[in-house]
Amino acid sequence: MEAIRIHEFGEPGVMKLETCADLQVGGGQILVDIRAAGVNPVDTYIRAGTYAMKPDLPFTPGMDGAGTVAAVGDETAHVSVGDRVYLAGTLTGSYASHALCSASQVQPLPDNVSFKQGAGVYIPYATAWRGLFQRAEGRSGETVLVHGASGGVGIAAVQLARAAGMTVIGTAGSEQGAALVAEQGAHYVVNHHDAGYTEQIMDLTGGLGVDVIMEMLANVNLDKDLNMLAYGGRVVVIGNRGVIEINPRDAMARDASILGMVLLLASPEDLAAIHAGLHAGLENGTLNPVVGTEFPLADAAGGHVAVMEPGAYGKIVLIP
Repeated sequence: MEAIRIHEFGEPGVMKLETCADLQVGGGQILVDIRAAGVNPVDTYIRAGTYAMKPDLPFTPGMDGAGTVAAVGDETAHVSVGDRVYLAGTLTGSYASHALCSASQVQPLPDNVSFKQGAGVYIPYATAWRGLFQRAEGRSGETVLVHGASGGVGIAAVQLARAAGMTVIGTAGSEQGAALVAEQGAHYVVNHHDAGYTEQIMDLTGGLGVDVIMEMLANVNLDKDLNMLAYGGRVVVIGNRGVIEINPRDAMARDASILGMVLLLASPEDLAAIHAGLHAGLENGTLNPVVGTEFPLADAAGGHVAVMEPGAYGKIVLIP
C-alpha cells in the first residue's frame, strides 16, 4: 500500500509518499480502501508539531476520508465488506490507499454522496454540529452568523443552521466565496473585508444583534463579535491562530457567553448523536458537502498549503 509518512515535524515538505507494508485487520477493527481523504487545518498543526497532542513518529496524517470496507474484524457487525463508508478518525491515518479504523470510526455513507464528498463529512460537519447545537444550543428562530462561511466548516454550519430553521448570515472574502455561501442557503452574505461589515450585520438584525456566532478565526474577530451579539448571545470559538485583546464588559453588557470547543473532546454519546443527525441529513439531501480543490495523494504538501490560504472554497481532498 501507499501512504504519506512524516518522520519529523515541520513544514509541508516533510510529508513523503512511501510504499508501506499492507495493513492487517485485527479484532474489532475495519480496513477501509480509501477513495478520497480530506484535508483540514488541524492536520497542518499536527504535521508542524504545534498541536497539543503529538503523535509518535513516524506517522501518517489525516482523520477524514471515505471509501469501501475491504476487511472486517471478528468483533464488528455494523458494516460488511464492500460497504460505502466515511471515516470519523482512523487508527493509522487517512492520507493513504488504506486505513485501519476502530468500529466507531466507520460510518455508513449514503449512495447519493460521492466519496470525495464523504471525505469532507467528519471534521467539518461534526464540528459544525457540535458547535451549533451541542455547545451554543442553537434553536429554530434564532439568528446565526457564520464567519468564513465558504470553507468546509462554514458551509456545513450554513446548511445545518438553515435546515434547523435559523436565520443565517454568512461572511466570505471574495465574490466567488460569497456566491457559494448564498447557494448553500445563507439568507444574507457579507464580505468580511468591507470596512463597515459589522454595521451591515447589525442592520440586518434591526440593531438587535445575532444570537449565535460561529467563529473560525477568533484572534482576528472576537472583539468585534462581542459587539454584534444579541442579549444572551453565544460565540463558539472553532478556530484561532493567535492572541487577541477583548473588553470583558462587552460580554457582560449582553449577558453573553464565549464557548470554546474541540471536536476531539466530544464524548462517545455526543459523537453518536452527531453521526445520527449527519447520516439523516446526508441521506435526505439537506446536507451536501462541497468539494473545492483536489490534489493527488503524492501532493499532500500542496493540500496543506492550500487549506491555510485565505479565500476558502469548499473542502480540499486528496485522491490516492
